[in-house]
Amino acid sequence: MKRAVIVTGGKQYLVAEGDTISIEKLAGGKDGKVSFDTVLLVDDETKLTLGTPEIAKVSVSATIVEEGKAKKILVVKYKAKSRYYKKRGHRQPFTKVKIEKIS
Repeated sequence: MKRAVIVTGGKQYLVAEGDTISIEKLAGGKDGKVSFDTVLLVDDETKLTLGTPEIAKVSVSATIVEEGKAKKILVVKYKAKSRYYKKRGHRQPFTKVKIEKIS
């Protein structure tokens, strides 16, 4: 099984062919194709290739499965004895992709 470390949305993900991961929102719409060109590491069980900082001519192709928003995160600011209380909510948008091929 081939595995790779990719960078997208300022984060690094360890992926393998057939995996489904949730990442920062990407443009492209549902059922679109996306390619990740920033690959830091590739492992094909016989040889480990490490980039400095990235590997040239290697990309990971994926299909967009779903787009949505994560669960709501509540942000509360409170100061005692001063009647200060703020409550805000935030839902982070995400894109779920299925890894098709590491080449």
